[in-house]
Amino acid sequence: MILNIRITDRSDFKNWDNYVLNHPSGSVFHLTAWKSVIEKSFGHRNFYLIGEQQGKICGIFPIFEIKSFLFGHYFISIPFAEIGGVLADSIEIEQSLIKEALKIKELYNGQYLEIRNRKEIQGLRTKFLYYNFRKEISSDHDENLKAIPRKSRAMVKNAIKKGLFSETGHHLLPEFYNILSLNYHRLGTPIFSKQLFKNFLAEFKESTNILVIKTDKGELAAAVLFFLFKDQMLPYYAGSDFSFRQLGSNDFMYWELMKLAVDKGCRVFDYGRSKEDTGSFHFKKHWGFKPEPLAYQYHIAKAENLPNLSPANPKYQKKIKVWQKMPHSFTKIIGPFISRDLA
Repeated sequence: MILNIRITDRSDFKNWDNYVLNHPSGSVFHLTAWKSVIEKSFGHRNFYLIGEQQGKICGIFPIFEIKSFLFGHYFISIPFAEIGGVLADSIEIEQSLIKEALKIKELYNGQYLEIRNRKEIQGLRTKFLYYNFRKEISSDHDENLKAIPRKSRAMVKNAIKKGLFSETGHHLLPEFYNILSLNYHRLGTPIFSKQLFKNFLAEFKESTNILVIKTDKGELAAAVLFFLFKDQMLPYYAGSDFSFRQLGSNDFMYWELMKLAVDKGCRVFDYGRSKEDTGSFHFKKHWGFKPEPLAYQYHIAKAENLPNLSPANPKYQKKIKVWQKMPHSFTKIIGPFISRDLA
């Protein structure tokens, strides 16, 4: 059958999302709501490719173009997302969509194309920087609590004894953003604009929400913005106040999310990605989740080495230390101008 590849328009959005929802590798990041959020928040140009046979979608490939004075000119699937890449009915269609994407990269003189895959595909160079943590959960709260390894389970129980409690709702955005920006400053990472998170809540509606953890005195201890996708719970942006860590606020936050996941009918708890040998990597392992490597793959045009925009890159260490010493209020102002290109 003849394969027709073209760039999507708004009239395709419903069929695109239906394809994502029905594809076994479809993710929340592939949905057109993610496209809308990135467009509205950062203004990056995109090329959402559709493959069709006999008038029906048989493959999709979402791509964004990033032009940055600091980080170069590149194409990526998908920015600010854990995974992306091609969804297709066959390997042949997958390869055709990638070839079309490379034509676009060459037309606009991009330095490289980055595709964030769960599994490697042939013909591209691969970097294993991140690991994903996800597993099936029980529909029974007691079984899920027993499945948490002893030390982490003890932290959850300690938090309950200390009177920590959770609240959920879109109205908690200011509190969430405050604690997230404090965490980003501590890590030496530029914070996103609050508008990004407003857009997530507006575009995904009931499929995303905010959960905060407070002490028995009402003090904000931790917060997370999460997504619900099919039968999956995905905590994605999270932060906590270090002064409450001894209470088990982090462990309690994820326990509250796991309970909420069960109540929402989810079967999979997806802890998201972490770099190897980091604090979050070990935290997730201590919860009994097995790390699975993610294959971030590249087609390089103008550079010999694989790009590395990770904060772990040694060349960024001095900049990170300088950022950490800046006043927090100042980093909240200038951070969004830098983070928009840290896809």
